[in-house]
Amino acid sequence: AQAAAHVAALRRAPVSAAAPGPALLLAGAAALVAPEEEARGCFEAALAVPGAQEHPFELARVRLAHGEHLRRARAPGAARGQLAAALEVLERLGATPWAARASAELRATGPSARRTDGGRGPASLTAQEYEIAMLAASGLSNKQIGTRLFLSPRTVGAHLYRAFPKLGVTARAALRDALAGVPTPRPPSER
Repeated sequence: AQAAAHVAALRRAPVSAAAPGPALLLAGAAALVAPEEEARGCFEAALAVPGAQEHPFELARVRLAHGEHLRRARAPGAARGQLAAALEVLERLGATPWAARASAELRATGPSARRTDGGRGPASLTAQEYEIAMLAASGLSNKQIGTRLFLSPRTVGAHLYRAFPKLGVTARAALRDALAGVPTPRPPSER
């Protein structure tokens, strides 16, 4: 509510539309505080701000926020496009913490459509499936994993249900061996 009030106050300020940079940031902030059903349109409006390309860092941050929103709205394909574009610019600019965040979000969208390993093995896991499988392999229960990751135990179980066939295991006890010595999955853009 406070963030929405700040956005409303900025919209009333004459400086908000004076230049592309502030206009882009204002439109991005408006998208972040918009109701769920309006957020996608608000993000698209932010990305369409005239002159936005002149501000690559700010534009990449808006793309990152848009990608995060799309991923949470269960639109992984659309999210991948925004996140990959944000990651490319953030890496080029040397914005390491922002690039790491974009990379993590990109991994969380799941494997890309261009898989070469047939969708099997640890590399085929999404970032969340990998993290949950590692925690399960360490002996934590679904409830303990859920508490740690702010997920319900049922959601944890669903991730494990999808991870087991990818790893070629049928029991929780086999997870440790299936994941032994496996590096963290790379984002789809690096495969």
